[in-house]
Amino acid sequence: MRKIHLVGSAPFGTAEEMFRTAAAHLGPNLKRLPDGEVGERDSWIKWQHARIGRSPQFRLVDVDPVYVPVPPYELVDGATSAEAIELPDLGYAGAAIASFETFRELTEEGVIPPGTRFQVGLPTPLSVASAYIVPASRDAFEAAYTSALGGQLERILAAVPAASLAFQWEAAVEFALLEGLFPSHLGDDMAGAIAQRLAGLIDLVPAGVEAGIHLCYGDSGHKHFCEPADTGHLVAVANGVSARARRSIDWIHMPVPKERDDEAYFAPLADLRLKPGCELYLGLVHTTGGIAGTRRRIAAAERVVRDFGIATECGFGRRPPDTIPDLFRQHVEAAER
Repeated sequence: MRKIHLVGSAPFGTAEEMFRTAAAHLGPNLKRLPDGEVGERDSWIKWQHARIGRSPQFRLVDVDPVYVPVPPYELVDGATSAEAIELPDLGYAGAAIASFETFRELTEEGVIPPGTRFQVGLPTPLSVASAYIVPASRDAFEAAYTSALGGQLERILAAVPAASLAFQWEAAVEFALLEGLFPSHLGDDMAGAIAQRLAGLIDLVPAGVEAGIHLCYGDSGHKHFCEPADTGHLVAVANGVSARARRSIDWIHMPVPKERDDEAYFAPLADLRLKPGCELYLGLVHTTGGIAGTRRRIAAAERVVRDFGIATECGFGRRPPDTIPDLFRQHVEAAER
């Protein structure tokens, strides 16, 4: 059996619905279980835009957004450093701590299999900065947001036992930068700058707690912000993080477009250099084409890399709830080698 990974979001009203449904369908196949990113978190980082607006150091810029449907922020006059920025509570810690209480209760009841870890998804500061901050203000914002997010992480660590916890750092807008769709503030070596930041985030997670990475090309309207030619950028970032991180990386997840069941898409994976113990998950489970399409994508990937788990290419919080049981069943069927 191949391992199964859930990226994060799901179209449920509560964390309990997510835990019970996923455990019922996938329980023995899962090592980690997210809470579905329910409530205001249902559209990844969209909810952070309003929170940034509560900072007195930022103001909206009157421009027409291109890829992001909200205007960006810039630093107000006089605010030039990260130390001058006051950010509100980002909300991730409170949501995670509340969901873990439900997770713990369901584990004690036997609903969630013992040994399953509670998975918390956190966005990279670079993704938030690149989506919602003008380039000239990004360095200061990114430093301030990294500090604030580190505070959220510390609160979660204080409330959830290390042996029950896994953090997933989620990098999406990074690939819009690499593909030239967003203006960059990273200099010439963008892949290196992205990898260095991700490695720093991985190293924030202490030993005993799992740490993984979700690499993404977006899922707005079930579409990527652009169609990747192949896994080249994904492999470059994964290799860069693996080489730079001081602690172990427990898993890396990469998307696979629904149309790509050709070996050319997967070819760069031949150069993937993950360290021992790091699980690779390929997001090749799609409702499009059903189980036959998923098996074609698995077969194409296997011609390049043999050892990988399976997942969807992104979270599935934007799907109709009544489609989820069939999607879970496809995971289980596809996991059989």
